[in-house]
Amino acid sequence: MSETPSDADVQKLLDAGWNRVDDRDAITKTYKFKTFIDAFGFMSKAALAAEKMNHHPEWSNVYNRVEVTLTTHDAGGLSSLDVELAQKMDAMA
Repeated sequence: MSETPSDADVQKLLDAGWNRVDDRDAITKTYKFKTFIDAFGFMSKAALAAEKMNHHPEWSNVYNRVEVTLTTHDAGGLSSLDVELAQKMDAMA
């Protein structure tokens, strides 16, 4: 099972545009791209990274926007895996 992230790690994500989800221990972010192809390309890269981590986001795509929510169901909330995946997604965007 993954470790609980430090408050400092979560705060760095919040400072980078992630937001806490009101009704659960999760974080969310909406990425906006120039085109649908750019958004889909981001999702493809992020999917490969998530699969390598065996940690998969909750997400949706409408045209040039990708909405992502991260939480670790096995841990019942945020874990270090969420922090790691969020950082990778930010770097890819």
